[in-house]
Amino acid sequence: MRLVFLGAPGVGKGTQADRVAARFHRPKVSTGDLLREAVKNKTPLGLAAKSAMDAGELVPDTVVIGMVRERLAEPDCANGFILDGFPRTVPQAEELAKILKAAGTRLDRVINFQVPHEEILKRLSGRRSCPRCQAVFHVDFAPPRKPGLCDRCGEQLIQRNDDRKETIEARLRVYEEQTAPLIAYYDQRRLLSNLDGSGSVESVHERLTALLAGFGLT
Repeated sequence: MRLVFLGAPGVGKGTQADRVAARFHRPKVSTGDLLREAVKNKTPLGLAAKSAMDAGELVPDTVVIGMVRERLAEPDCANGFILDGFPRTVPQAEELAKILKAAGTRLDRVINFQVPHEEILKRLSGRRSCPRCQAVFHVDFAPPRKPGLCDRCGEQLIQRNDDRKETIEARLRVYEEQTAPLIAYYDQRRLLSNLDGSGSVESVHERLTALLAGFGLT
């Protein structure tokens, strides 16, 4: 089970990656997690990433790909993995193919989570965060017991800049620009499956499991 999960911010691919990882005992590999861990541990790649982030620049592909290469070489990835949010571009996809070819393997499937634009906006713009304890709520799907106040510590909840509509719109535009060629890349290689990511977490997971079963990946 060697999978890539693609999808815009807010489609729920991270949640589903966690569920598949737990259900089928395969590690979830997230570049965000890898970056945070490498920076925390001050590895050579982590120091290079921190240097870029401190300068307000994107982390170079060479650094991100290096982290993924190191992670996929670890023993727990020998029988498969779920890549969450990587690759994001065609050059990254080409490097991933080289990494897997060198290891004598290849991807089994690329799942592209699709959610209507308006639903993504609703999911992300409705998030409210606690500045004190970092708890996260949602005005529609997971509201706090007392409106506007954190259940854990009572602090006034805020809407992060990342969760404002105009910021979300900008992130979605960047995603579409970067990822449309990547979707075509995997579609041409007959590895792509589109999945309806709307609805409840449980209903999406059922559709995902049925899709994987259809390819003999469960």
